[in-house]
Amino acid sequence: MKLSKPKVITWWIAVILGVIGILATLTPIPAISEYAFWFVAAGFVLLALATALKDL
Repeated sequence: MKLSKPKVITWWIAVILGVIGILATLTPIPAISEYAFWFVAAGFVLLALATALKDL
């Protein structure tokens, strides 16, 4: 398997999703706290896909 470096915008989107998920876990944010785990999971999956696929 050949891995590639993710684009900067993809990396930032993944980081933002992760930060939102962590903040939503620590602080009650209406409409977001319920899905905090999924924000972190989506950020991780996006980062893993961007590393595995070329030009993402």
